[in-house]
Amino acid sequence: MNEKQLQDKINGTIWSACDTLRSSIPGGNYKDYALTMLFVKYLSDTYKSEKEKAEQKYNGNKQMVERTLERINFKLNEECTFDYLYDHRDAENIGELINKALETISRLNGTKLLNLFAGVDFNSETTFGKKKEKNAILRTLLNDFNNPDIDLRPEKIGNLDVIGNAYEYLIARFAGDSGKKGGEFYTPAEVSQLLAKLVEPKENDRVYDPACGSGSLLLKATNEVKDKKVSVYGQESNSSTYNLCRMNMFLHGVNDAHIAWGDTLANPLHLENDNLMHFDVIVSNPPFSLDKWAKGFESENTTVVKNGKKVDTFKMEAGMDVFKRFEYGVPPKSIGDYAFIQHMLKSLADDGRMAVVLPHGALFRGASEGLIRKGILEDNLIEAVIGLPENLFYGVSIPATIVVFKKNRKNNDILFIEASREYEKGKNQNKLLKENIDKIFDTYINRKEIDKYSHLATIDEIRENEYNLNIKRYVDTYEPEPEVDIKETKRRIEETNKELAILEKQLQDTLKELGL
Repeated sequence: MNEKQLQDKINGTIWSACDTLRSSIPGGNYKDYALTMLFVKYLSDTYKSEKEKAEQKYNGNKQMVERTLERINFKLNEECTFDYLYDHRDAENIGELINKALETISRLNGTKLLNLFAGVDFNSETTFGKKKEKNAILRTLLNDFNNPDIDLRPEKIGNLDVIGNAYEYLIARFAGDSGKKGGEFYTPAEVSQLLAKLVEPKENDRVYDPACGSGSLLLKATNEVKDKKVSVYGQESNSSTYNLCRMNMFLHGVNDAHIAWGDTLANPLHLENDNLMHFDVIVSNPPFSLDKWAKGFESENTTVVKNGKKVDTFKMEAGMDVFKRFEYGVPPKSIGDYAFIQHMLKSLADDGRMAVVLPHGALFRGASEGLIRKGILEDNLIEAVIGLPENLFYGVSIPATIVVFKKNRKNNDILFIEASREYEKGKNQNKLLKENIDKIFDTYINRKEIDKYSHLATIDEIRENEYNLNIKRYVDTYEPEPEVDIKETKRRIEETNKELAILEKQLQDTLKELGL
């Protein structure tokens, strides 16, 4: 079974689990229970694999086996494995046993998994109903995951991001429910891979994502570095997704991960000496054009004059002003793109690299955003603008763009890449192929100019376009219509008319024979 087939099997199991839970758990919260059980299954299969290897290596020597298991990335015992829970699926207290297993997993692994399962209670009658109904649901849930095709041992799954991909699948299925309404847009693996390559992480870098979701971007950036020797930092406002990210870091052996729970814009939590921490690499796909991003700010509107233009803005609370993140101007309260961008720029170390997924509107919207963009461009912080195909992201059908920022740039031109026309078309979602990613990266790293694909624009060109970064202003993709061969077209029309005349005669003859 290849990776895609295995992931399809896992996705099918997750969906069956959601079907089992949907009638009991309101909204999209049942995905938290399904993903928690997937996490337990993943840990259990990995633990079982390591134990079997150790037993074979040491001929069943119990002491040596236990010593080997102490050295693996996580701690487990038999009472908190999936197999143990499945064997006790008919127990009257199965909900208690599942909760106890989760508590044991947390306790054995210390601060890594502290409060990871605080939001799920498999023994809740409020959630699952009375004992008989609750036990029936949990028994079915365990049966869903006891599928011989769902083998999550490391030697079977390779580098497959099981948790992240399952989350992506659920976001796709619940795009109008918990995904879209919650502002959660999973970054597809190939887009994450592209962002990770663009920022070129190096050994001992600090890597940061202020809207980290399930952690897919952080994982891809980490995998770009040998032996994963980077420090990982992330912040996520949704509590369930925050815990999902912690699961993902844990499962992938990213031990130096610092994931925080909270609203990054209202309350940034990665600080040093009461100032924003600085990072060598930042990758992010923040919520597109987030409305009401200014929670925690005063709502009093003011009008200021900048560069001779009136700009509506609003006052910030004193606590926010300490960080002076919005030095280029305060964005509109209804569009949070430049709030995230300025937060990230303020968090970027000297010589730092940053790649951000944004909606195209961030490239050309005017008013206060136009002034912010002008300031960023005049400070020479933008390295490249890359147009992506439409319908790459679950929950968002519009095309997106990647903007690459760098501090202390030696050049002052900007590379525009129009990559929106090169992709594999899918039934429900388009996909970037390896050759598409390689072409984008090669064009970027070598700063190539390719006809109808890329262009190096000088700062003077940008100024002439009034700081509008719309890619089509810089990369001409116009394809002239092919010339029409009038003689050939006339000949084909005549042939078609002859064929129609023959068919008409045959029809009339048939009707005559039928007496009609």
